[in-house]
Amino acid sequence: MPELLLELFSEEIPARFQRRAAEDLKKAVTNALVDAGLVYEGARAFATPRRLALTVSGLPVRSPDTREEKKGPKVGAPQPAIDGFLRSAGLASLDQAKVESDPKKGDFYVAVINKPGADAVELLSGILPKILSDFPWAKSMRWGSGSFNWVRPLRAITATFGTENDEPIVVPFATAGIESAQTTFGHRFLSPDAIRVKRFDDYVTALERAKVVLDIDRRKDIIRGDADQLAFAQGLTVIHDEGLLEEVAGLVEWPNVMMGSFDPEFLKLPEEVIIATIRANQKCFCLRDASGKLAPNFIITSNIIPTDGGAVIVAGNERVIRARLSDAAFFYQGDLAIPLEHGLPKLEDMVFHAKLGTQFAMVKRLVDLAAEIAPQVGADVEKTKRAAMLAKADLVTGMVGEFPELQGLMGRYYATAQGEPAEIANALEMHYKPVGPSDRVPTEPVSIAVALADKLNVLSGFWSIDEKPTGSRDPFALRRAALGVIRIVTENGLKFPLKVDADLLAFFHDRLKVSLRDAGARHDLVDAVISADSNDILQVTQRAEALSTLLSSDDGKNLLAGYRRAANILAAEEKKDGKSYAGAVDQAALKLPEEEALAFAVDAVHAAVASHVGKDDYRGAMGELATLRAPVDAFFTAVLVNDADPAVRTNRLNLLARLRDTMHLVADFGKVAG
Repeated sequence: MPELLLELFSEEIPARFQRRAAEDLKKAVTNALVDAGLVYEGARAFATPRRLALTVSGLPVRSPDTREEKKGPKVGAPQPAIDGFLRSAGLASLDQAKVESDPKKGDFYVAVINKPGADAVELLSGILPKILSDFPWAKSMRWGSGSFNWVRPLRAITATFGTENDEPIVVPFATAGIESAQTTFGHRFLSPDAIRVKRFDDYVTALERAKVVLDIDRRKDIIRGDADQLAFAQGLTVIHDEGLLEEVAGLVEWPNVMMGSFDPEFLKLPEEVIIATIRANQKCFCLRDASGKLAPNFIITSNIIPTDGGAVIVAGNERVIRARLSDAAFFYQGDLAIPLEHGLPKLEDMVFHAKLGTQFAMVKRLVDLAAEIAPQVGADVEKTKRAAMLAKADLVTGMVGEFPELQGLMGRYYATAQGEPAEIANALEMHYKPVGPSDRVPTEPVSIAVALADKLNVLSGFWSIDEKPTGSRDPFALRRAALGVIRIVTENGLKFPLKVDADLLAFFHDRLKVSLRDAGARHDLVDAVISADSNDILQVTQRAEALSTLLSSDDGKNLLAGYRRAANILAAEEKKDGKSYAGAVDQAALKLPEEEALAFAVDAVHAAVASHVGKDDYRGAMGELATLRAPVDAFFTAVLVNDADPAVRTNRLNLLARLRDTMHLVADFGKVAG
């Protein structure tokens, strides 16, 4: 079957846009093909710095004929309804419709719409220019006198359709004054001549000959593999950086890896500063030596094959990196000369948020909140207040001004160099963490106190001005802050009840549900252990784990079945009687040994469960509940709840209520599915 080859050749596309753009092109074209009745077998999209490409295989040469029956109004309906039906069905008169009968609704009109298929090339000629004009670039531009928008000036369009055995047809259309054709171009410097292509296979082969690797993932593999080999030959290892690798692969069409070096004197700088400088300014990878220390070398990825073995390219990069590292050393030494606390007044000039005030105002609130939290997590109050006061001081340093991603980390370096205790210095870095699911969590008490205070300070602040996440929008990363609190509490095993208003507590509940579900917990079990006033994150987590363990056992499954039976009986009888049963069991009214056994077991288990819950021992509490399986099974086998004697019936319903209330001490089993 025929295939479509589409290439949009342009000036250099920013690396950060390429992968998303390729996927957007694939989605837009394939969706439009399906809508047009052109069902395909497979599609692949590609991107290089100068092109987006798409191949769609297994396309039919025509869309199929279709027949649709469109139901209309009743016979005798008002004329406006008739006219609307005729317009929507494309009929000239009711003579072109047929009448069908429905035993209940009577006679109504039906239009039979036969739509002949269309030639695939004709359909593509209409589809492709619209996709290009509506393409969702994050940023786009116009050039010349035209009105067409693209990320960078568009230079050529390749659009061919045909089988592997035939000469393909050029899909005819024009965009931005450019006529579609079957001509592309190779590498800008190594093979700039025009290339005539027919279909995807010869297109890829021709590009390879013209020094273009079409697939970004293959370019990444080449860069990664060649860099590792070059480093290994020197006894070094590459510091891999997936984000940088993706960016570099988007900057080159024909990767060529080389190694440069810098003055070892710069290794006196913090290694994070060196890595950030080399990464940001030259898009180069850093390396480590055999001992794991940062090496005075870096990996360059060039887009050309230099005739001199790379000497000029390496020398140029070394010259720029030396200048940038010299700047970094200047910033670092200048920052070290000024005590961190001397920078605090400058925070008054930094607005955190128009409605929440300056960074200095946020720091004042942070200090107070951290001091309140410190005793709850076993942290020294004075050290915690000191760490909170200095937490944002590095924001006004030269280094963080140059590299904002180093905030917190530079605070730790400066605090250490200026003689602050280790707990305080570490807290300056760790109070921002965790910033993602794989990031570290603070474990030292002072760091924990400041990290919790920082996140709760931000959350409560934005809640106070009614700035909350909506849908996918979360510009202030409040979801991340809440998940950070949850991870800090749970991974450190902290009993830390949240003292927040109900609306913010509900937000934490939503984030906790997400966290637990991501960890594999069943959604219904999470719902069963969270109530509207659940403010102890660790307690909820432990209850969910204990409930999961209980219900994975045979005793737990059977007990759940008994609970449901009891709850259903109670619900039905309470509705019928118009009252609730409070669980006050009259021992003298117990008639059968099975109900006596259950009453005794429930009383004993109720006390034991309450004791375990009071000690936050939820596994122990669930274990106690599991012992109720046998007496519950025996009760429902031998006892008729709705006895003819009203007193006996009431007592048995109270016994079931007592069972229900006992199980509710640890979870709402009524919310458990299955």
